[in-house]
Amino acid sequence: MAGTAADVVRVSKAEVGYREGSSGGHWNNKQKYSAAVPGLEWSDYQAWCCTFTSWCFQQAGLPKGSYPVTASCALATAWWKKAGRWSEYPAVGAQVLFGSGGGSHTGIVYDFDATYIYTVEGNTNSSGSAEGDGVYLKKRARRDAYVYGYGYPEYPGGIKSADPNWKNPTTEEDPMAGITKQDIFDAVWKTDAIGAPADAADFKTNRTWQAQSILKDVQVRVRRLDATVTAQSAAITALAGQVGKGADTATVVAAVQKAIADAVIKVDVDINSKEG
Repeated sequence: MAGTAADVVRVSKAEVGYREGSSGGHWNNKQKYSAAVPGLEWSDYQAWCCTFTSWCFQQAGLPKGSYPVTASCALATAWWKKAGRWSEYPAVGAQVLFGSGGGSHTGIVYDFDATYIYTVEGNTNSSGSAEGDGVYLKKRARRDAYVYGYGYPEYPGGIKSADPNWKNPTTEEDPMAGITKQDIFDAVWKTDAIGAPADAADFKTNRTWQAQSILKDVQVRVRRLDATVTAQSAAITALAGQVGKGADTATVVAAVQKAIADAVIKVDVDINSKEG
């Protein structure tokens, strides 16, 4: 499943260590992200922290229209608020906005705890500047006045948030929702041509259907076949024994009948004891 918070974190962290271009001995904001985001090609050589977050969302597979595509932190903040996906609490995969009104700087939250947020930020430096030279991992205090708030992408399966009032949507339908016992009966016993248990002619007489009922029925049938085979084997043995002795017909028949009866009784006893 593409477009998850984990995908955004993976994509953004893979960029750590990237540095913008330089000219005349100075960093110049020349970077690869602007050209790769349709609509933001113009922003090359400009402050690029927000372009970087747009690129991360795009590369992670988030659908168009589910995140702001802009080089402006202020416009990104306004977009999240209008979409109703804004919070004062951090979340994994959220876009964090910094400064007055959220217009100064931005990054991606890859983790948080009770005290800090852990971010990936573009166009910053080791001191956390809003106008730096590359992509860095940063650790910032959650309650720092510089932290303005967070935009929550609509990730599949929701988002891990510290917001006590945030409710993840339950948009994924349970694949088993609405399936009844009758549906199971039709799929298993009819579609797959598996016979119902011997003691259940149809669904109406088997409302407490369980898969094990089929196995039980198979066991009973197999044991009865075993009884038949055992009886036949006993009869053949008895017949062979009497014929070898030259016995008359009545004696042979009596011996065979007794052998069959003894065999059937023995197997019935075994079946009953095992079923109990």
